[in-house]
Amino acid sequence: MKEGYVLKSKIPEKDELSKINKYTRREFTADEIYTFSVVLCDNEIDRDNERFTTQALNKLSELFLGKTGIFNHSMQTQNQKARIYDCCVEEDDSRITKAGEKYCRLVAKAYLPKCDRNNDFILELESGIKKEVSVGCAVGSVSCSICGADLRSGGCHHIKGKSYNEKICCAVLSEPTDAYEWSFVAVPAQREAGVIKSFSTNSVYNVESLKKAVRLNSEITLNAEQGKNILKQIESMENDAQYGKMYRGELKKRLLKYAGLVQPEIPEKVMNRAAENMDIEDLKCFEKAYRKKAEGVLPIAPQLAAVHKEKNSVSNAEFKI
Repeated sequence: MKEGYVLKSKIPEKDELSKINKYTRREFTADEIYTFSVVLCDNEIDRDNERFTTQALNKLSELFLGKTGIFNHSMQTQNQKARIYDCCVEEDDSRITKAGEKYCRLVAKAYLPKCDRNNDFILELESGIKKEVSVGCAVGSVSCSICGADLRSGGCHHIKGKSYNEKICCAVLSEPTDAYEWSFVAVPAQREAGVIKSFSTNSVYNVESLKKAVRLNSEITLNAEQGKNILKQIESMENDAQYGKMYRGELKKRLLKYAGLVQPEIPEKVMNRAAENMDIEDLKCFEKAYRKKAEGVLPIAPQLAAVHKEKNSVSNAEFKI
């Protein structure tokens, strides 16, 4: 999660009103609307040792148009408070980021109607009480700033926050695919900008993407459909695990049988204990080896088992009387 902050407020001008009224059901006048600007995110390395590319900020400036402002990332209708009607990337030629790039930040303009219900909120904005914000979005690429490795699929040996040849290692966030919302928060996690990072190239989440997010100590947000998709995958995995458990049980049973024939001096409980600590591949290997030795002690196949006929046997012999 990365923070942003409210910049200023003012009466909307005529061209701004036209942008605002694209999102309203009727034409609002300047006296009916309260507007303010807010920094959503930037390209500086944050406390999580992650940063956006400038290209990502430009893409986010498009994705955040029309997105609603809420509180504490609680995606409920009653928490909607403002809406973005304009968004752009601002460059600061006098400032260089820790990554050695020109500093850029994503600045949005938001509006809300002037009414009794919003009076207290507007007062909190004006007084600076409501100031810090963070945003939620999805990015399609998370790479190492040192070697470019994909950090979502194993990554590399570089450590975020450590310097390599005077270059700080960080996760580079690029290729944004969606912007969800922006929220007013009490205690933001970052210095100046932020994102709830969802490492997915589309809206379909799977168990593997969750594992990667946990390994990267990242926060993600799921909607109802994504939650159902993951639940379905978990149920499928549970079924597969049940079959795997049954297969392991059969392997272990055969191993104990063959081991008892080949090495009866080893107590069954000792061999059982050893088998419990084996993975599937080890069980298969030991079962095969003991079975081969057991065949030398006594025949494993039933005595009445059918004997294979020679290839030179007379054709259609089964029909002879």
